[in-house]
Amino acid sequence: MSYLSSVSAFATETVREEPTRIDPSQFRRVLGHFASGVTVVTVSYGGCYHGSTVASFSSLSLDPPLVLICLDRRATTHTLIKQAGHFAVNILGEGSEDLSRHFATRDPAKFAAVPHHAGHTGAPLLDAAIATLECRVVAQYPGGDHSIFVGEVLTTNTQDNAQPLIYYRSGYHRIG
Repeated sequence: MSYLSSVSAFATETVREEPTRIDPSQFRRVLGHFASGVTVVTVSYGGCYHGSTVASFSSLSLDPPLVLICLDRRATTHTLIKQAGHFAVNILGEGSEDLSRHFATRDPAKFAAVPHHAGHTGAPLLDAAIATLECRVVAQYPGGDHSIFVGEVLTTNTQDNAQPLIYYRSGYHRIG
């Protein structure tokens, strides 16, 4: 038997097994072993600013410049981004754990004491962010209890020599 037919036979046998249901708490614990950067996704709609801490952010394409974010369908930010058609991604740096925790709350006045300014799309950009991307929504896809928003990057800004805030195993960390 050749290597490929051996692999094919193994794959066929593996697929036939009935998968077990993954325990949500175990799934969350396993995913916690993947280190990620921390972002605050913001939007302006109807004269109001809103934002949420989001770890599910990724680059998608260089040409055209695309990123994706994943948001809980029940979140206010989800609804507002869908209506506004744009959003901003604020990448947090080390020392910004307080901002991450602040934007993870349901406080309706999240921007009251947070230094920020309006970007080109009108979305609020956090002054403490080490990088920002302003995006126009070009697609939205279902993803279980979340939606996947694809954004075309319209503008960017960075602070050189800044270090990112890292989230790993349910805690905040630094590089090095």
